[in-house]
Amino acid sequence: MSDFRRNCIERKLLVGTFAAIPHPVAIEVTAASGVDFLCIDWEHSQISRERIEDLIRAADVHHVPAMVRVPGHAAEDIAAVLDAGAAGVLVPRVSTAEQARAAVKATRYPPLGVRGVGPGRAAAYGYRIPDYLAKANAELVLAIQVETAEGLANIADIAAVEGIDLIFIGPGDLSVSIGAMGPAGKDKLDAAIRTITKTVLSAGRAVGIFRPTPDDIAAWSQAGISFFILASDTMFLGASMAAGVIDAKKSGGGLEAWEK
Repeated sequence: MSDFRRNCIERKLLVGTFAAIPHPVAIEVTAASGVDFLCIDWEHSQISRERIEDLIRAADVHHVPAMVRVPGHAAEDIAAVLDAGAAGVLVPRVSTAEQARAAVKATRYPPLGVRGVGPGRAAAYGYRIPDYLAKANAELVLAIQVETAEGLANIADIAAVEGIDLIFIGPGDLSVSIGAMGPAGKDKLDAAIRTITKTVLSAGRAVGIFRPTPDDIAAWSQAGISFFILASDTMFLGASMAAGVIDAKKSGGGLEAWEK
């Protein structure tokens, strides 16, 4: 079993970020920051399928696991990123046990699933297929994202599906789906997150969540969540640049007063 999958399953505290900038330089800079993993966001960014392999390569330079959030449930998309060498997949909008089982089948080789054998980068372009087949099922992380009212209602059945390593909570879409947007809906959303977390932990699986800032990671960690995707490279870039500009203008204001 890979260290990444073992740490997920054993609920070690893992903090990563979404990678949305479609360039290897951004991946290398982010990977060197000390994150435990990266999640390349193919669902909500302008990253092409061809580019994903280069981004995974860039993460490999720093020995940082790179998983990919695929656009949907299509088995061919899941196979494409795994063939490219991704450490795992995050499958969005899983609302039923049937959808969860389909994700398992698409991610695992027989007898656990139905993933097709291909000569991709993960298998050294066909030269090490037997070696890759022998370890892939044990090393790849399968995370599914629960982010709908239907998923909340079906969480016990979803969490019971064999082959799921981690259930990831998408609070943004979940808040919209259950009518809990904004400050007025915070208590309702937090209650839903706690329901999902408690149910998933009771089923013996790990729980993850997206957080835009680190402010409440300690609180959610105490609730049993162990896998955190913190903001994204674009969010960090914007926040850091804005803070730098504000500081520079404050300093510039002092210079302007001196010149007068």
